[in-house]
Amino acid sequence: QLHLVESGGGLVQAGDSLRLSCAAPGRTSSSYDMGWFPQAPGKEREMVAVTRWRDSWSYDANYADSVKGRFTISRDNAKNTLYLHMNSLKPEDTAVYYCAARTPFGEEYDYWGQGTQVTVSS
Repeated sequence: QLHLVESGGGLVQAGDSLRLSCAAPGRTSSSYDMGWFPQAPGKEREMVAVTRWRDSWSYDANYADSVKGRFTISRDNAKNTLYLHMNSLKPEDTAVYYCAARTPFGEEYDYWGQGTQVTVSS
C-alpha cells in the first residue's frame, strides 16, 4: 500500500514562492519514481517535474519547459517526502497539484494523492 498526501498549496501572488510536500509513508516508496502533475480546470493533468532513478544512489530530475528554471523537485527519502519548490509563480501555474508515484520498472504512475490547490493571482 502506498498513500500519498500532498500539502503546501495556497493562494499567492504572482512572483511568490511555494513549497509543496508529498508525504509517502512507508519505506517502500523510497525506490519509486515520483513526480508532480498539476491539473488545471478543464484540462488534462500535465507533468511538470519528476524524479527518475538511475540506480540505487542517484536520480534524474526532469522538468516541463513551462517550469524549467522556476521549479525544483527534490526528495528526502529519510522522511519519505517529495517536494516541489516553486519560485516566480505565474497565474498560469494555477492548478491542483497531484503527487504521483510508480513502482520500480513500472510505466504508469499507479499511486496518486488527493492533490493540493495552488492559486496564483496577478
